[in-house]
Amino acid sequence: MSDAVDLTAMHAMHDALRRELAHLDRMTTDGDRDPGQLPATAGWTLFKKALYAHHTAEDDVLWPVLRGRLAGRPKDLALLEAMEAEHAAIVPLIKAIDAALAAPEVDQLGLGILTDALATGLAGHLKHEEDAALPLVRRALTAEQWGRFRQVQAQLICPDAPLMLPWLLDGADEWTVAKLLAPLPASVRAAYTTEWVPAYTTLDRWSPGTAPTH
Repeated sequence: MSDAVDLTAMHAMHDALRRELAHLDRMTTDGDRDPGQLPATAGWTLFKKALYAHHTAEDDVLWPVLRGRLAGRPKDLALLEAMEAEHAAIVPLIKAIDAALAAPEVDQLGLGILTDALATGLAGHLKHEEDAALPLVRRALTAEQWGRFRQVQAQLICPDAPLMLPWLLDGADEWTVAKLLAPLPASVRAAYTTEWVPAYTTLDRWSPGTAPTH
């Protein structure tokens, strides 16, 4: 069923998360920046929202459906358990980083250790998913099942779409942009081009004072 599953949006999300991990690394290692200002940046806020939406949709929709399709295949089911365990390991790292940032005085060394662990864990998970889980998804799911996952992820992102959609497609090639915009209503595509992208382009999202207020 490989033709039923289009992974363009999945790879776009993974690329965006990797891009933001690189920005996070610079934010916490550049001597000219104060990593304690992370909570005041749009970059950290958007990264967390995107990661939450992506992993929640996988945990609530994608893995359960795939588990049903793979019943009686213990090796493949063990892979799904690994995917869920990797997700679970990332959650406390995010919480620990936020707790470190909320301290009266930020321990920059401790914060750096936590952000390194986050970058290593998430980057490893994304590669593991691409190498092992996504081939299973392509072989096992129907177009309807895959579409349900994409719908749930989109619903989670939708409240922040004016920022999240340009964020997702930041740096993507023209084919990917066109592919992901094509199914959207004409009004949304017009807003993306004339309003959302210009506003996003002016946003220095990893600078303090850019975090959304809602």
